[in-house]
Order: sequence, then structure tokens, then C-alpha cells
Amino acid sequence: MASSSRALARPFTVPGGGPAKPLKAALNYLLVCVAVVAVFGTSLTLAGISLNFDFVAQYRTRILDGLLLTIQISLASLVASLIIGVPVAFGQNSRILPLRYFCDLYVKVIRGTPLIAQIYLFYYIIGTAWGIDNRVVAGVMILSIFSGAYIAEIVRGSLMSLDRGQLEAARAVGFTRGQTIRYVVAPQLMARTLPALTGQAASIIKDSSLLSVIAVIELTQTMREISATNYNFFGCFLLLGALYLCLTLPIMFVSRYFEKRMSYAY
Repeated sequence: MASSSRALARPFTVPGGGPAKPLKAALNYLLVCVAVVAVFGTSLTLAGISLNFDFVAQYRTRILDGLLLTIQISLASLVASLIIGVPVAFGQNSRILPLRYFCDLYVKVIRGTPLIAQIYLFYYIIGTAWGIDNRVVAGVMILSIFSGAYIAEIVRGSLMSLDRGQLEAARAVGFTRGQTIRYVVAPQLMARTLPALTGQAASIIKDSSLLSVIAVIELTQTMREISATNYNFFGCFLLLGALYLCLTLPIMFVSRYFEKRMSYAY
């Protein structure tokens, strides 16, 4: 009881801006959530909008199918983007200059242009030219190429942050290049990249919503079609946002966990 009283003595502040006690953190988070819900509810009332979610029972199969396709596209894109991004990161430091500059150009172009433009360009020009007419396959390829550039930068930044003294020490004790990568580079690279990679996984899930512009029937396109049928635009898209949160919040918690668990690497 005494510890609880001390924790709530100053319920809205922490000394020095440090971490809050669990009870105090829960209280303040609840307060913020209540305030956000109150503002949102007031906005709905002032705008004369009433929410109705009766459509969920009627369209539950379609919604579930769209959700499952979003998950499948996101997982496939994450794996493929890792396959693309890791070699590109090493290629940016290659001794072979054409390879180095190709990887550098790829990263700059992909990161410097919007995803929606890349979707249209790839699907309607490159996809048509090479006979890629399956929209789901094309969507996975587009997301993989897009996310691969960001993963390449995550891995490259981690490589640049490695202590060169450790690499020289590994060579001094007779480690081969493969042993150096396995025992020195790989463990540190894993620790440095995992938090950022889990965050990138959440970004892939959200970015997959843009595939609706080429009529991939994932979650966003499903909700568009349902709202066009029942005219319940606000209810459909509020549910859409909640479903994306259900997918991304656990990944954000995993990312935070890795940041704390592997903070020694920084």
C-alpha cells in the first residue's frame, strides 16, 4: 500500500524525465486514451455522424479473406525484401564499381519516389511488358522491391557502425573471412538490425493497403467494396484502421522489446 501511495503521489510527472512506474504509466495511458476517445466522440457528434457496425456480421467472410490476404502479402514481401535488401547493403560497399553504383542508384530511386507511383509504373508498364498479370504476385514484387531499399539502408547503417578494431582483431588471431562474418559481424549485425527490421515489417503491412489501386482484394480494397455497397463509409474505414492496428501493434511491441533487450549493442 505504501509503495502504491508513493507511486501515485505525483501521478502526472516523473523525476528527470525517466521511465514511469507501471502503475503510474497505466494510469496516464488510460487518461490519454479516454481523452482521445472523448475528442473523437465529440467530433462525430458535432459532424452529425453516427457509427454503425452491423455490416460486420454480414460481410465477416469477405473481411476475414481480405485480412488473411494482407497478412500473406506482408509476410511474403518481408521475406523477399530481406533477400533483396541484405545483398544490396553489401553491394553498396562492393569493390566492383558498376555493382556498387547500381545498388546505390536502386536505393536512391526507390526511397526518393512514392510507392503509389512505383505501383503504377511496375504493374502497368514493366508487369505488362514481361507478362506479370497476377495482381497478388505483382503486389508482392512491388512491395519487396520498395521495402528492400529501406532494409538495405538499415543493414548498411548497421555495417557502418561496426567497430573496425574488432574486425582487425579477428584477422590478427587468424580468423578467415567466413569466420569473421559468422562470429564477429553476424551477431552484432543481428542485434543492431532486429529492432529496425521489426518496425519495417509494420510498415510493409500498412504499405500493402496501397495495392488496392491495382485492385488486389486485400483488406483495404475489401473495405472499399463493402462501403460502396452499404454506403457506411465511416464505419468501414474505422474498422479498417482498427484491424491494421491489431496487425501492427504487436509488431511494435516486439520492436520495443528488441530495442531494450539488445540495447547493449549500441
